[in-house]
Amino acid sequence: MHIVTSEEMRRIDRYAIDHIGMPAMVLMENAGRAVSEEVISFLEGRPGRIAILTGKGNNGGDGIVAGRHLSEAGYQVHLIYAESPDRFQGEAALQSQIAHKWGLPHYIYSEQERINWELYDAVVDALLGTGSRGAPRGVYAKLIEEVNRSGRPVISIDIPSGLDADTGQIHTPCIRADRTVALAFTKRGLEQYPGVRQAGTVIVRSIGIPQGIADRMNVNTYLIQEPLLSAKLALNEYRHRQSDTHKGTFGHVLVAAGSRAMAGAGLLSAKAALRSGAGLVSWALPMSMVEPLLGHLPEVMLQGVADEQHGDWRAADPKELIAMAQKKNAMLFGPGTGRFAQDDRFVRRIWEETACPLVIDADGLNMIAAAADFDSWSRRKSPVVLTPHPGEMARLCGRSVPEVQQDRISCARNYAVQYHVTLVLKGARTVVATPDGTVYVNPTGNAGMATGGSGDVLAGLISGLLAQGYTAAQASALGVYLHGAAGDRAVQRRCHSASLIAGDIVENL
Repeated sequence: MHIVTSEEMRRIDRYAIDHIGMPAMVLMENAGRAVSEEVISFLEGRPGRIAILTGKGNNGGDGIVAGRHLSEAGYQVHLIYAESPDRFQGEAALQSQIAHKWGLPHYIYSEQERINWELYDAVVDALLGTGSRGAPRGVYAKLIEEVNRSGRPVISIDIPSGLDADTGQIHTPCIRADRTVALAFTKRGLEQYPGVRQAGTVIVRSIGIPQGIADRMNVNTYLIQEPLLSAKLALNEYRHRQSDTHKGTFGHVLVAAGSRAMAGAGLLSAKAALRSGAGLVSWALPMSMVEPLLGHLPEVMLQGVADEQHGDWRAADPKELIAMAQKKNAMLFGPGTGRFAQDDRFVRRIWEETACPLVIDADGLNMIAAAADFDSWSRRKSPVVLTPHPGEMARLCGRSVPEVQQDRISCARNYAVQYHVTLVLKGARTVVATPDGTVYVNPTGNAGMATGGSGDVLAGLISGLLAQGYTAAQASALGVYLHGAAGDRAVQRRCHSASLIAGDIVENL
């Protein structure tokens, strides 16, 4: 499923109207009908009173059409205009004229006349659409504040009024919707936090615009869903196995991770790589840690790296890891390694002297962030996947965490294109950005996964998929999807999401 910006949606609308010949009034009629059906579904068919908050733009026109269809279905509908219909233009003006002749009850909002919101079983938010910019002002702001205080259930059209359609940031004030009916395509602001929370349940409804127009308009942001995995990423039978295969068929992963203080990071990563379906997993770790970890994960082969009995990586020689990576199908570096003197040089050698696909996570990312010469590193011939959380991403790109979170899609995309990497920006609605600028947003997962080790599991999972021959885009998009889905399964087995731990995610892959 495509995810569009407000500008992309504007261009798609114009293309449908100007090139395909679909009249704007037809699109508005289709939109309003779809919204009315969702309102009826929300109310489970029960009769009642509906207030429709109506702005002067096309969003308001959609609301007026919805009001007509709801009236026809037997609902008592009141149109509450934010301003005089005399100020409406285009299709919205025509719809207000039709509603007047239709006989729909309506009045113009006034701060002096108190609305008894308790009379209404639901409120339809048709005040401001994707074309609005900045915080609502004047009567629009007053109406939003009143509705939010009322406690009435709200169904927003296309996007909650006051929500940034492109970033998901919340202006003050902003409608708190129970359901949002996204028209034709979902919007970026509905698929990124905090917009996800503000929009309630998002339902995408067709209004007659062919989905293929988004491809013609070069929309390259997608919501990861099962149909997308097969149609866009060519994963028709992912993790499928023929009967006559063997362990060598499914690749060999080298996991370079863990230290005395953080052995669990390596353990979780290696186990997740196995659970991904990789045929073989070798775990490279400080030599003095090998004996204590014998038997903890018998399916994994332990390979010690000389550490002068420190139990960490400060004395390790990158040549050892580079040699171990030969003939491997993928390598993971960074979880639980800690930081050490000249570690930026260490990770540079891994970057430039290993030939297999590479995943860098955790401390490995902090090493890159500390490398003043990162811009001059050689471009790798084989893929590299970086898996930062927002704090690590902020260090990588020299910005603050709030700046990263302000527009996660753009931040991830810009970095991936600039450095020719596949970037997995972790967090609620994990973002996967590829070197060509394509972005995938993952809807699976839950708050219980905000726990230590969850990222180590994801890094191991992606590494294991890479080893099996998946491309970096496939491994990353499928990896975050499976990771979140495993967390969703795991939380169902717990009495509360807060009790979820990273090991539960591994066991549900």
